[in-house]
Amino acid sequence: MADLTARLNDILPSVIDDLEGLIRIPSVWAQPEHHDDVRRSATEVERLLREAGFASTRIVEAGGAPAVIAHHPAPPGAPTVLLYAHHDVQPTGDPAQWTSPPFEPTRRGDRLYARGAADDKAGLAAHLAAFRAHDGNPPVGVTVFVEGEEESGSPSLVALLEQYRDELTADAIVIADSANWAIGVPALTVTLRGMVDCVVTVRTLGHAVHSGIWGGVVPDALTTLCQLLATMHDADGSVAIEGLHRGTAAELDYPEDRFRAESSVLPGVEQIGRGSIVQRLWAEPAVSVLAIDSPSVAEASNTLAASARAKIGMRVAPGGDATAHLDALAAHLEAHAPFGAHVEVERGETGEPFTVNADGPAYDAARSAFRDAWDGTEPVDMGMGGSIPFIAEFARIFPEAAVLVTGVEDPDTRAHGIDEGLHLGEFAKVCLAETLLLQRLADTVR
Repeated sequence: MADLTARLNDILPSVIDDLEGLIRIPSVWAQPEHHDDVRRSATEVERLLREAGFASTRIVEAGGAPAVIAHHPAPPGAPTVLLYAHHDVQPTGDPAQWTSPPFEPTRRGDRLYARGAADDKAGLAAHLAAFRAHDGNPPVGVTVFVEGEEESGSPSLVALLEQYRDELTADAIVIADSANWAIGVPALTVTLRGMVDCVVTVRTLGHAVHSGIWGGVVPDALTTLCQLLATMHDADGSVAIEGLHRGTAAELDYPEDRFRAESSVLPGVEQIGRGSIVQRLWAEPAVSVLAIDSPSVAEASNTLAASARAKIGMRVAPGGDATAHLDALAAHLEAHAPFGAHVEVERGETGEPFTVNADGPAYDAARSAFRDAWDGTEPVDMGMGGSIPFIAEFARIFPEAAVLVTGVEDPDTRAHGIDEGLHLGEFAKVCLAETLLLQRLADTVR
């Protein structure tokens, strides 16, 4: 361990330099104007893996964004580990709201700020660090798979996994796209909620009409839509849609003061729902109105809208079926139309939740590596309120592999948000943990 720790400390500055170089590429697959940047990012990822010493590297596609596969063969009798990350990132939103330019990595205090600094280019950087710390010759086989469209729902991922199944088959799969419980407390993510979405359109009129002449008798579509959306929750904010699955969360205490600080809830704003905080975050369904199409305030006039629509997102508790939950959401919206309004539901994407029984040699090896990397702090098993639907596909296509969900994020990472940041001290521990994990997995087999 001492030798590996010293080696990691030696190469970590170069890893962070390479991470900063990747960050400067605006690899936003969700925006067509950045597709060439995503291809440039894949080329850079392939170069970094090739120069790290992988025996084979290549860029692959299956009708979507480019991904990268790199392979180092296993020594005789040793297991193979598949390390996953993604090199695409979320859009930045309004760059003017960022403290520093979103694609110019900037260090402030103990954090590195930029879009993709954590989610998930730091996941790839951790894989590079672990491989380099073993001087390009780890005691296990290592396959690195770096996807290019995770932030767009991974539409071609299943095709890639099926097409390159033989190259990607492994004894353990490390998904570096989650978070730790707190600064100084490592975690394995053992549950993730699934997700579904839909667009609901409400129509009340054949065309827009004057609000003064017809207001008070004619229901306008926007007000009607608001009333329909309000039926999805009870008075205390609990989800009121029938037929949804509810699970049981891990027994971790999430103090309210910490929750309020990390979620940025404003003073005086109350929580919604019932039960413990972690139960509601990790094991209960959640419904949110993601967007509404209507006239902007700047363009508003004294007019009753004929139609209005909204995009709705639902998180599915672990153990639930995503398609069944989308059916329940659509049925609720269609059954609760106010004033006899015409309601149309356009079904969107579905992503299954994930639950793993985190017992066995690979999980023991991971916990041991975490414990040593974090100076004796015991790792926790935690849930995640967010969704990584493709993990269920990895588990389905590679049923014999142990799936370990790890990550570089912490509660203040602000992934997908303004001023996304990577805690550099925690990143060093993540890199050390993965370096040790490769050794521990080899020792477990021996």
